[in-house]
Amino acid sequence: MISYIAGKILAKGARHTVILSSGIGYRVFVTNETLEKLGKIGEEARLWTHHAVREDSEELYGFPTEKGVDFFELLLSISGIGPKSALSILGVATIEMLQNAISSGDISYLTKVSGIGTKTANKIVLELKEKVGVLGEGFTMKQDVDAMEALKALGYGQTEIREALKQLAPNVEKTGDKVKAALKILAKS
Repeated sequence: MISYIAGKILAKGARHTVILSSGIGYRVFVTNETLEKLGKIGEEARLWTHHAVREDSEELYGFPTEKGVDFFELLLSISGIGPKSALSILGVATIEMLQNAISSGDISYLTKVSGIGTKTANKIVLELKEKVGVLGEGFTMKQDVDAMEALKALGYGQTEIREALKQLAPNVEKTGDKVKAALKILAKS
């Protein structure tokens, strides 16, 4: 079982990177956000990995943190969710946002993933709600989802939107306020 990989970035693809470690090039599937953060070809990369072994293939899925691989494996524990779907789920929002959405029963992030419908999203919420922690009263992710959609409509990329939303003060709750505050952050970068 390969749990961690460190080496030089040999190549980058649409949803993967190849990391050269001890003379062997490992193809590691990653989210778009992780791919962007890895750096340039020839630079060092370090990823926590999940080694998926099937009858007809072996694949590595990489994450910048151990928490990322743990959440990925938690998603895999749900019947009907495979590695590609789990990686796609992790590509739509941060782990914290997904945990909050699951805890509050908000399926809006999950249904944005291709192949994840309302039924599967509800199943994920039902099976993981107790495992991901409990939030304070009245927490909702709808404002974050609406703010993300508004910023996407203005032409910003998902990664930069997520980074901007992470920087917002906790007391910024209304969608309009989130969009305004995020635009200020995005204008500075």
